[in-house]
Amino acid sequence: MGSVLNLSSTALLCVTILLILLATLFWTKRKGDDSIVEDEEEEAHGDVFRGTWESLPGGYQLICKPSALANWLRRDIQRLSYLDSNHCWWKNWPHLQTVIQHLLPADRILELARDHLQMTDGGIVALDWVVGPRPSSRPRRSTNTVVNPPLLLLIPNSFGKMTRNLQKLSLQALEEGYYPVIFNRRGQNDCPLTSPKFQAFGDPADLKEAVTYIRFKHPSSLLFAVSEGLGSGLLLSYLGECGSSSYITAACSISPVFRCQEWFETGLTCFYEWALLLYQKVILSRYSTALAEVLPTDKLFRSSSLQEFQKLLFCPTSSESISWESYWERNDPLRDVDEVAVPVLCICSTDDPIRGLPEATLPIELFRTNPYFFLLLTHHGGHCGFLTGSLESWSHEVTLHYFRSITDFFCVEEKTRGQSRRQSSNMIGRLRRATLQRRERPRHTDPEEIFSWKRSYTR
Repeated sequence: MGSVLNLSSTALLCVTILLILLATLFWTKRKGDDSIVEDEEEEAHGDVFRGTWESLPGGYQLICKPSALANWLRRDIQRLSYLDSNHCWWKNWPHLQTVIQHLLPADRILELARDHLQMTDGGIVALDWVVGPRPSSRPRRSTNTVVNPPLLLLIPNSFGKMTRNLQKLSLQALEEGYYPVIFNRRGQNDCPLTSPKFQAFGDPADLKEAVTYIRFKHPSSLLFAVSEGLGSGLLLSYLGECGSSSYITAACSISPVFRCQEWFETGLTCFYEWALLLYQKVILSRYSTALAEVLPTDKLFRSSSLQEFQKLLFCPTSSESISWESYWERNDPLRDVDEVAVPVLCICSTDDPIRGLPEATLPIELFRTNPYFFLLLTHHGGHCGFLTGSLESWSHEVTLHYFRSITDFFCVEEKTRGQSRRQSSNMIGRLRRATLQRRERPRHTDPEEIFSWKRSYTR
């Protein structure tokens, strides 16, 4: 045990030193150009977001199409007092927030129960049900021992990284009575690769079968979905392709990347490009021998960019390959966005160093015109950061509060419709009775004629 603790302490120290070095580097680079960048961003944001910014506590903005649900969410979000408490010194450091959420380990390790699902083509995906650790101090709103707890489906980024952000969201959801389940793609997070095929970026076929299995195990539970970063491409593809048959009550995307083809083609800064590329190569190195039969693994492991890596993995140069453009026609997350039929909240920051500049990467018109999409936009937060002074992410609270708010809205709407239907039926009944009474009013007042009935018999 002592060696494990020493190893953990050493790893944490190394990570801390790396964070300090990165923070110093970014601060030195930013210090001279800070005022220029702020002026440029403010001018650009003023042009792009003019007429769409609705003030919320702490400078947060909700961009959406006016509707009854939008008004409900706006009033509900304004009650969240912790949105106005983000005054930590690192809020102006988006790179630091991003690195903390992706490199630092979570405070508690998740206890998982894994289900392996075999797909129709023989491939395997994994569902990790979060069963612990149980909360010790914070009181729970409910318990997972109830008959039909709400389910929370978590979709990590496309690289399969289970970040500190998602782990802490899983724990908080467990404390609040949800039953979290994590979707793991083929070959990711120790999920075995039994067929020489990986899941394409926006192909929801495996997710469809996983949701079908979840619904089979818990047919009476509400199902909510959360995605993070590039994992939002899979969630949006699923919602668009399934439409009103998605079985999901509401969804939330934390720091989503919308224009994914442009994202791969533009590339990232050297540090992020190198880190993400190295992470994928380490995962694929486990299957290098098997993949060598169907993929040019020598070129794959020598690739120097995410775009080149993605091309070699899904668009190999063979007679059966597809072009880069054709690949994204099939995998663009927004290809069927008009078919989405459930509320989707997207939590984004304008200083996201992974997604890029908001005026070029955020589809503002989608939120202005589609009543199912809501954009909660903040000036600070980095990529999946949104840290408070205690290193907790306020996006967790917003996500779970949003799901409760959506549930309450649907309940109120259902009651209102039920009352309207009852009032309408009662009114129709009264009108019918009054009409019948007027039509059947007897013309004679003689009691013998009034009660003069003729009985008829039928065989």
